[in-house]
Amino acid sequence: METLLLSREEVARRAKALYEQSIRAQVETEENIGKMVIIDIETGDFEVDETGIASARDLKNKRPNARLYGIRIGYNVAEALGGVMERNDARVKPEDRGAV
Repeated sequence: METLLLSREEVARRAKALYEQSIRAQVETEENIGKMVIIDIETGDFEVDETGIASARDLKNKRPNARLYGIRIGYNVAEALGGVMERNDARVKPEDRGAV
C-alpha cells in the first residue's frame, strides 16, 4: 500500500518512466495513435482503449487499490481545454526530448 502515500507528481513520474521504458514500444502503433493507455504504476499492467474509461475500470477490477495514470498515445497531453494537443515525434528518442 506504499503508493497510497505517493504524490500526484510521483505517480506521474513513475507512469511516464514505465511508458518510456517498456510500454511505448508495444502500444505506439498507427492504429493506437490518439487512444488512451492506462497504466497501473505498481504492477506495470496497462490497457488501451479510445477514452481510457473501460481500461481504468478493467484495471481497477483486477486491483481495487491500483494507482492508475493515463497517457494519450502519440501526444504530449491527455486532454486540452482551449489549448493544442501536439503530436510527439516517435522518431525522437525520449532522452533527446527530456523524458524521464
